[in-house]
Amino acid sequence: MKNYEYETKKPNIVFYISAPLVALFVLWGAVGPASLAAVSERALAFTLDNFGWFYMLSTAFFIAFVLFLAVSPFGKLKLGKPHEKPEYKFYTWLGMLFSAGIGVGFVFWGVAEPVLYFFDPHPDYVGAPDGVRAAAGLRYGVFHWAMHPWAIFSLVALTLAYVQFRKGQPALISSAFQPILGDKAYGPFGKGIDTLAVLATSTGVATTFGLSALQISGGLSYLVDGIPNNWGTQLTIIAVITVLFIFSAATGVNKGIKILSTINLSIGTVLLLFVIIAGPTLLIAQNFVTTIGDYMTNVVQMSFDLNPFGDGEWLGNNTIFFWAWHISWAPFMGIFIARISRGRTIREFVAGVLIVPSVLAALWFTAFGGTALDMILGGNEQIGNLVMENVEVALFATLGNLPFSLIMSILAVILIIIFFITSADSASYVLGAMTSAGSLSPKLSIKVIWGFLIAGTASVLLISGGLEGLQTASIVAALPFAIIMVVMLFSLLIMMGKDLRADKLRSTKRERKKVKEEVYGGMKENIYEDFKEEAYDEMKDEVYKQMKGEVYDDFKDNAQDTIKGEVYEQVKDDVYDDFKEEAYDEIKDEVYEQVKDEVYDDFKEEAYKDIKDEVYEQVKDEVYDDIKEEVYEEFKQKIYEDLRDDIGDQLQGDLEAKEKNEPKRKRKWRKK
Repeated sequence: MKNYEYETKKPNIVFYISAPLVALFVLWGAVGPASLAAVSERALAFTLDNFGWFYMLSTAFFIAFVLFLAVSPFGKLKLGKPHEKPEYKFYTWLGMLFSAGIGVGFVFWGVAEPVLYFFDPHPDYVGAPDGVRAAAGLRYGVFHWAMHPWAIFSLVALTLAYVQFRKGQPALISSAFQPILGDKAYGPFGKGIDTLAVLATSTGVATTFGLSALQISGGLSYLVDGIPNNWGTQLTIIAVITVLFIFSAATGVNKGIKILSTINLSIGTVLLLFVIIAGPTLLIAQNFVTTIGDYMTNVVQMSFDLNPFGDGEWLGNNTIFFWAWHISWAPFMGIFIARISRGRTIREFVAGVLIVPSVLAALWFTAFGGTALDMILGGNEQIGNLVMENVEVALFATLGNLPFSLIMSILAVILIIIFFITSADSASYVLGAMTSAGSLSPKLSIKVIWGFLIAGTASVLLISGGLEGLQTASIVAALPFAIIMVVMLFSLLIMMGKDLRADKLRSTKRERKKVKEEVYGGMKENIYEDFKEEAYDEMKDEVYKQMKGEVYDDFKDNAQDTIKGEVYEQVKDDVYDDFKEEAYDEIKDEVYEQVKDEVYDDFKEEAYKDIKDEVYEQVKDEVYDDIKEEVYEEFKQKIYEDLRDDIGDQLQGDLEAKEKNEPKRKRKWRKK
């Protein structure tokens, strides 16, 4: 994830035209609220009578165009340079989409619309059974918040992201008209387009401010006794939220809006899961599937239904109001979504901005609206009465009939407050960018000024007409910008067509280069082998001539030492033989005299030993015979005497023993 850097610019002429106009509108509403209400009613009647068909047709056309871009070859084009990556993770990106302000609509109308359309149905369902009216109420609630609003936002966001991040143009609505107007898009005509966009945006954002203040006021009065649900409380809430949003605006998109958006999406998820689990879970699942089926089956008919033979009041108060409100929001949502969608392809962008929110809208409305309708059909008349009298308390009346009602209601108030802050922060950021030559990093002072102007606009609309005043302002202010959007569509198509052709040309060149490299790589080895054989013979003679002299010198030096060694060995043996014969006789006599004495001494010692041994053997036998006779005579006499003595001693011993034994035998005989 990469955070891009943007240049801060000073406010331009658009700021000095649009800001005073909005300030005059606020002053008019503060001084003469009745006059403002009367003029607004006449403007509303004129718009609905003459341009209601245009709102219906243009919004249907926007859906078809955005879906066409996603499935066509245009879908692979990137909102930025080819190497750029998305700046935010998918979950954070979705959170910022909802928290930009459309989330307030989900929370405000999620219960209110299905219940309102049950008691005040579309003309085609007047008098129909309760089940049919309940199903129609859910279908029209989803219809007003699914593909149509997100297609409107997608068209403006795609155009602005494309001209900013791919074409390098300022973040202005007028930049999208450059393919049609040329340099006039940067002149007075372009400034007029930007001024109309700023006025439409400020009105649409003020409507959201008013709805948020209405719902917070209704929730607090429902939860806390003593807090009145009137315009005094609503103005106080707007003042407090305006101060809080300044702190968020000071931190910038990458901190304030990003952090609060992630928190808000998490709280919204908890609240949605709670209603699904604590409410009629099976009924919600059945309604979700059925509503999506009904929506897909009837979306074309509902998109072109103007009820020309009726009075058109229901369509004006509901469908056309929502289309106009969404169109008035388109510059704001478009610039903001473009700012956070850099680096994504058009196909990925449409999937995230059109498909995913549409599915979530269906789930949200069937969960909250289906739960409230189930309670009403079950006999709970209080919810229906509260919604018809004070539509802003619809959510809290439904939560009051579920477990943990107080905790969930407080959580819902926190959710709306954070939505309010992020909406104000996002709106001031976008209006600051639109009035600062398209800078995506406008000055804090400009954002604060727009924050106060929007808060003032919402306040005077609430004072002059309440919810009806907010609706009227949106429908009237959105008309000029709806015309601008239709022209913008064709301008975007022209730009993308040129870029797609250029991309195809570049792609064709890359493919040709790739094929060329592959073919060359395969042929290179074969060509090399053929060339090597032909060139070898030609180069051989030239190289031989060049190397011959160098090789000869090197060989001569090396061979000289080698041959010298071989010759030396051969000559050495021949010289030795010749020298040996000549030197032998000369050396023989000299050596004989020297050796003779040494040999005599060595021989004498060895000969003496040998002779001594031979003489010893000869003499030994003769001496032995002579000695033996002499020794025999000497030993014989001595041995005779010794033997005589020994025998005498032995005989004497025998006689003595015999004498000792004789008396014993005689005594034994006498006794017997």
